[in-house]
Amino acid sequence: MDNDIFKALADPSRRTLLDLLQASDGRSLNELCTPLNMSRFGVMKHLNVLEAAGLITTRKVGREKLHYLNAAPIRQIYERWVSKYAEPWAIALTSLQNELERETNMENKPRHVNRIAIKATPEQVWQTLTDPAKTSKFWFNCSVRSTWEIGSPFELWSGEGEKRVEGRILELNRPHKLVLMWRFLTIPDAADDANSRITWEIEPHAELPGVTLVTVVHDEFERAARTAQILENGVPIILSGLKTLLETGSTLAGE
Repeated sequence: MDNDIFKALADPSRRTLLDLLQASDGRSLNELCTPLNMSRFGVMKHLNVLEAAGLITTRKVGREKLHYLNAAPIRQIYERWVSKYAEPWAIALTSLQNELERETNMENKPRHVNRIAIKATPEQVWQTLTDPAKTSKFWFNCSVRSTWEIGSPFELWSGEGEKRVEGRILELNRPHKLVLMWRFLTIPDAADDANSRITWEIEPHAELPGVTLVTVVHDEFERAARTAQILENGVPIILSGLKTLLETGSTLAGE
C-alpha cells in the first residue's frame, strides 16, 4: 500500500488535487477541473489513482459524487516515514482545515470522511470497536460504555474513571454500521459545543478477501467547531490504532 501512496503522490497534478481538497473538502469533479488545465477525463483518471491509493474517498450526495481528502493513510505514512524535521509538512497534510467556503448546497454533505483498509472481518472490527478492553488500546486510552441498542447512551471513560465523551446511539446495524451523537465533556473549549454526529461504516472489501473497509464520517458540526477540529486530527489516529491492534495485536506506541 505504501508503494501505491508514493506513486500517487509522485505526480504534480495529483498533488495539486490533494491541495485543492485540503483547502476545501467535498468537491465535485467539475469543481476540481476548473483550477487545472486538463480535460475532465484527465482529472477523473488522476482522481481514480488517488482513490485507489486510499488518499481520497468519495461520497454520493444527490446526483453529485463528492471527493474528500482521506487523512488515515497519510497519518500512517507520517508515523512510519516522516522524521521530526519534516513534521510541519506532515501536519499541514493531516490537519484537514474545512472552511466550507460555499455554504449553499452544503446542507446534505458529509463534512469529514476518513477511510482505512484493515486485514480483518467486519465482525472482528465490530467486536474490537465495542469491547471496552480493546477500545482502551486505540481510542486514546478510553473505554467505551454502552448497551448497544438504538437510543442507548454512548460514553468514553478514561482509565482514571473520568467520563470524557457522552452521546447516544442513533442507528445500529451489526456489524456494518453505527451512528452516534457525540459531545466532549472534559475539553474546556469543546464542552459547550452542540452535539455532532459520527457514522462508522464497516464493509468487506469488494476485491480483497479478508479485508474490511472502515469509513468514519463526522458531520452536523455547524455548532461544534472545536469538536470538529479535535476529531479532524483524532479520527485518523484512532483508525490507525484500530488497524494496528487488529493486524498485529499491539498498539501504535508498541505497548
